[in-house]
Amino acid sequence: MPKPVVPEEKRRRRRPTRAGTVLSEKLIVDTALRLLREHGSTGLTARRLGLALDCDPSTLYRYFRGMDELTLAIGDALIGQALSGWRPTGRWRADLHAVGLRIHAAYVAHPQAAQLTASRVTGRANELAADEAVLDVLRRAGFPLPETVRVYHAFIDQTLAFAALDAASLTLPRASQHADEAMWRSTYARLPATTHPRIAEAAPLLATRMVTSAYPTALEMLLDSAQTRLEALGGGDGGGGN
Repeated sequence: MPKPVVPEEKRRRRRPTRAGTVLSEKLIVDTALRLLREHGSTGLTARRLGLALDCDPSTLYRYFRGMDELTLAIGDALIGQALSGWRPTGRWRADLHAVGLRIHAAYVAHPQAAQLTASRVTGRANELAADEAVLDVLRRAGFPLPETVRVYHAFIDQTLAFAALDAASLTLPRASQHADEAMWRSTYARLPATTHPRIAEAAPLLATRMVTSAYPTALEMLLDSAQTRLEALGGGDGGGGN
């Protein structure tokens, strides 16, 4: 017979660990973030997490049904960090600009965790709060519902895609990071105008811009497009100034 499902509230461990620490979901997630930072995604295992928390690995399953559920909780924690302290101002463009930069920064601050979670849908409290907030900002600005969903989709996916891209770069070995950055100042900067005229003329600017994230620029372009669309639909500026 299948084992009965233990209600969530009864899965929690009330007794402290051997080191005297009382476990909580937040403590486990924070410790998992530290292990990811120190060891990468391959270093996050129930055994290693149990050692770090000074508890039997099986105890973790009182809080999470498995490592995948823990992964979702980690992703949700990053979104929670991004939203902490944010409040809408009523200026839709400024609000979306702030939320986008906050989410991107939260993921990039934990690049190993970002690679693991940026493509996931957690369905947890912080993710739902972020989705509700973005949709509400767009609807209050005057976007029709289909256009709201269209802009929301592009906004969220673009933010997380850039977070994953930038995180992947940050998790490279330091030597590889330096080599990639130097490529713009060496190979690209030395291409002759006779064979690569467009690269040659752009080389100084490429060397400056290509070593930084394009997300702020892409975000501005997305918001420009959304504002143009809103105005075309008769919604006006909608308080969209940054």
